[in-house]
Amino acid sequence: MQDSSETAATAKSSSNTNGLLVLSYGTLIGIWTVSQFIFIPYQLHLMVMVASILYVACHWSLTLCEEVSDDDNDKNKDGGDNNEVKSKNKRINIGETLSKEDAMSFPIIGSLSLFSMYLAFKFLDRALVNLLIGCYFCILGTLSMTASASPFLSSLLSLFVPSSISDKTYTIKKSINHSLPTFLLGESPLEFMIEFNLVDIVSFIPSAITTYFYFQDKYWALNNVLGISFCLQGIQRFSLGTYKIGAILLTGLFFYDIFWVFGTEVMVTVAKNLDGPIKILFPRDSLIKNTDTGKLDLSLLGLGDIVIPGFFLALLLRFDAINANIPRTNFVNVHHPFPKPYFHSCLIAYLFGLGLTLFIMVKFNSAQPALLYLVPACLGSSMITALVRNEIKELFEYSEEQEEDEEEQEKENILSKEEQEKVKKDS
Repeated sequence: MQDSSETAATAKSSSNTNGLLVLSYGTLIGIWTVSQFIFIPYQLHLMVMVASILYVACHWSLTLCEEVSDDDNDKNKDGGDNNEVKSKNKRINIGETLSKEDAMSFPIIGSLSLFSMYLAFKFLDRALVNLLIGCYFCILGTLSMTASASPFLSSLLSLFVPSSISDKTYTIKKSINHSLPTFLLGESPLEFMIEFNLVDIVSFIPSAITTYFYFQDKYWALNNVLGISFCLQGIQRFSLGTYKIGAILLTGLFFYDIFWVFGTEVMVTVAKNLDGPIKILFPRDSLIKNTDTGKLDLSLLGLGDIVIPGFFLALLLRFDAINANIPRTNFVNVHHPFPKPYFHSCLIAYLFGLGLTLFIMVKFNSAQPALLYLVPACLGSSMITALVRNEIKELFEYSEEQEEDEEEQEKENILSKEEQEKVKKDS
């Protein structure tokens, strides 16, 4: 049981509201709406939208700090409760986690994918390539928007529908036999399982409608809806694991971006020809279509320039949360106040790097590899903050794979004990 002081503290923290987070929600909706009717200088439009996306997405990623408690009670064969009850086994709810090997190979895999797309545009029909890629991203976009809208619609639906109905989960399972190599689709049969509830269904409908209209006209603002949802879901669900892995990934992509932008025409060619929601678009000069092309003149920022640094920012925010000893339960309140020196300093540095990218791009009228400026900004600001706070060791030792490491160590200990017992019996 909680004592009265703990209960009061919990109630107080739950009543707090993160003003910057609420402002970021409002800014995302507001600037998207206003930009349909009023031209916003694309430098300001880009900076404000990206800052809002990162602030929201990184705070959503705090759910990765949640601890899941499992009560495993042993029972007798006759169904009665065992006298000994296992203690609660807590684990950190980390989603997809990048390994060191993945971080080192990421630039290589990215280069192969980028060059393959370049060859596709060079030797195949551009409309066909865009059709195939567009279909793929529209399916992912619909699911991503559904996941992004569900938390908000859940609160609205709870006002009208009992939780026993709205929270009821439905499951669809399907097995598909295939004869393809295992490295392509895995072992046969291929197992599919979809879980959903009423909130997901309600969220899916407007998401599917939005994707349909985007696919019909490729309207730039609907492209941004899909792009924003990709950013929010990606950063929320993905963990770099450790600061060192994040540094390896950023360093590798730093050189990847420089090579493919400055060393070849590949990156620019793919960015200009690929007509899909893998970038955020901003009207460059006005909301009036160009008389020669019949289209708006648009500037763009690739989602990778938001999501990759976003992973790093989210890791630093969770490091701040752990340092501040925020309540680690099966529910993390994203509005819970705590000091965020690493996150805030890195976010400011990121925005400075993004502003420098735009300045140089306009000054020299040429495409710029954004990660050339963003990577030093993110790594440099975090290292300076750690030096000032005398926390270099803590930052480099921080790991979100701790629980998995402990479980592996326990398994090794059990195996070693079994081997020792076997040796004793043999002797």
